[in-house]
Amino acid sequence: MPGSGRSRVDKEQGKKKAGYTSLVPAVDEASRILLCLARSTSPKMNLTDLCTAIGIHKSKGYSILNTLQQFGFVQKDPLGKKYSLGLGLISLSRRVLDNINYGEVAGPFLERLARKTHSTALFGLLSGEHVFVVGKQEADQNLGFTARVGHRFSISHGAHGKAIVAHLPEDERGRILKQKKLFFHGSASKLDRKRLKAELEQCRETGFAYDMGELNAGIHAIASPVFDSQGGLIGSLFIMGTFPESLVREYGSVVADFAKQFSSMLGADIELMSRSPR
Repeated sequence: MPGSGRSRVDKEQGKKKAGYTSLVPAVDEASRILLCLARSTSPKMNLTDLCTAIGIHKSKGYSILNTLQQFGFVQKDPLGKKYSLGLGLISLSRRVLDNINYGEVAGPFLERLARKTHSTALFGLLSGEHVFVVGKQEADQNLGFTARVGHRFSISHGAHGKAIVAHLPEDERGRILKQKKLFFHGSASKLDRKRLKAELEQCRETGFAYDMGELNAGIHAIASPVFDSQGGLIGSLFIMGTFPESLVREYGSVVADFAKQFSSMLGADIELMSRSPR
């Protein structure tokens, strides 16, 4: 029939387009090899274990590793024939760290979080025993808050303080909780240590902490921790608004999800961290 050849060609082209992906397989595999080495509990891995973990043939893995070695991104132990991350990555990571603007990077997450929760969204960066607001997105309401960019909070201050302290290493958490003046429940005189212990445990389970107007009457807050590529706690993503208590669980899940997405973008292995007790 006339046109049948054209029809077959169109169908074949349609199949190719349907299966098209913008990913370059070799780059994808090289990236997964680097991530596998970074996440391994052992500092070095042999070729077989690496290729099994990535799901590629040993010959391909060998070629990719040799290429990465040329740039210093991977190094090979000549005796044990095992691979580890190379020193060439240091200059790349230093360049990123020297130029990272957390407020700018957090911007898209804060914008979507504020829109989804109808609350003011903020990102607080941890520095010593203080949290500094480095990013903020106002809510779609005629209501603003005094927590400006640059504002400093105590690490034991309200919802974001709970979210951070709950996920600190046990010894560091214990040191902070031994302090006489803590502001998790507003003024230090209102602190209920038994209740706080339960709140911190709940935060580790749910991924978020909250405050219902204890710090500022009528202003509610929900916060989740944010981690970096090394699994280190760097701050908290949190919202402030006038939402009712009935929305705490729903909004808490949203904040926790955005915090995980943000942490993942910073290189954190969220799945691995969620399995690791703190």
